[in-house]
Amino acid sequence: MTRPTARVLALLEILQGGGSMTVGALAERLGVDERTVRRYATHLSDLGIPVEARRGRYGGYRLAPGYKLPPLMLTDDEAVAVLLGLVAGRRSGLVTAEQAAADSATAKIRRVLPAALGRRIDALLAKLDVTAPMRNAAPPEAGVLLVLAEAARHGRPVQMHYTSWRGAGEGRRFDPYGLVFHSGRWYATGFDHARGAVRTFRLDRVDSVRPREGAFEVPAGFDPTAQVLAGLAAVPYAHQVSVVLRTDLASLRGRLPAGVGTLTEVPGGVRLETRAEHLDGAARMLAGLGLPLRVEQPEALRDELRALAARLAEA
Repeated sequence: MTRPTARVLALLEILQGGGSMTVGALAERLGVDERTVRRYATHLSDLGIPVEARRGRYGGYRLAPGYKLPPLMLTDDEAVAVLLGLVAGRRSGLVTAEQAAADSATAKIRRVLPAALGRRIDALLAKLDVTAPMRNAAPPEAGVLLVLAEAARHGRPVQMHYTSWRGAGEGRRFDPYGLVFHSGRWYATGFDHARGAVRTFRLDRVDSVRPREGAFEVPAGFDPTAQVLAGLAAVPYAHQVSVVLRTDLASLRGRLPAGVGTLTEVPGGVRLETRAEHLDGAARMLAGLGLPLRVEQPEALRDELRALAARLAEA
């Protein structure tokens, strides 16, 4: 949602509180000048919302007496699905809005629910606890996500400005093949004309994006998720880890998150090849599986596992 649109809706929220407010007071609440408030009020009138203007030195605006926005007609199941979706989206990082925007969206939905259903939803949200930790999410701007999604759907190239991890910004002509949400971050993968190759970009590092003229076709059989995971797997880490776990491939796949490493059946179990920046974290991950294992590399991982076992035994 663009900032002017959000402020027009904010004006409607204020006026729904009842009574009349001066243009000056509305301007102060919205953080705009008085001329802009009048323009926003005109926008609301154009949408069929009966905003009444009061002339004179202390002129202002109010909604026509008796006017109420119609209630949001949701069944119990639909209301629970929408509000829990917002909560889950915020925790996982899937929701692109800032915390304040997600909270205001939840509050708006709650206000227009029937009173009895609203009280039940309040009880649910008040007593809800989630065991999964909040993701350290990096949400992109909603506008960036929507422009790229539309371009990917219709096979249209875009021009985007991207800031690399080194802090250098540059323009890119990009053919977005698909969007992927993985581990708290949004990615776009597709053909980068500057490099002449398929590349993956983190969307929280995209500063701006706009459509370009032209068209492209996604290569047959292209899998955006596989491309993103392969690209992340190629990022250099401090340690290459290889262990053999005494289990079968199907069971292990159900216990490890996608993209953690490659799994290969070998005599005596399954070889897990992965990378780690810190071996103590790798040791905790392996211990959490609760499976017999044999370390192939690095040697220092054995020391980390022994140290972890000693700390657990002492505890």
